Amino acid sequence: MKIRLAEKPDAESLVEFNLAMALETEGKNLSADNLRPGVEAIFEDKNKGFYVVAADDDEIVGGLLVTFEWSDWRNKWFWWIQSVYIQPEYRGRSLYREMYAFIKDRAEELGDVAGFRLYVEHENAHAQKVYENVGMSRSHYVLFEEEK
Repeated sequence: MKIRLAEKPDAESLVEFNLAMALETEGKNLSADNLRPGVEAIFEDKNKGFYVVAADDDEIVGGLLVTFEWSDWRNKWFWWIQSVYIQPEYRGRSLYREMYAFIKDRAEELGDVAGFRLYVEHENAHAQKVYENVGMSRSHYVLFEEEK
């Protein structure tokens, strides 16, 4: 298994992963026509973030998105981990742990990252356990949102 930065040809796999994840975790049917340009935008503008993928030979079997939040309190970035998805037949093989280690190594090289954040569905106990097992802890923040 190889963990690497995603490249533009990986976009279609990432679109498929996002469609599957939204349906699996939130029961949402996303529009591929809307999602595809959203995924491709990451490859067009590095300021938006970057994708990391897990590849089994030439097959992309997992991926996640990292986006950026500036912290004025720390004068550094927080990296938000989003859109985590691993194909069901590859789950339980520590792929998230490997992708997270890859991200942490990249942040260490850059030196301007204060930490890592992500959000997870309240009911997704399995994912929460995975995140705890790699050293992440539950935040004291509560997430609020308003969608338009």
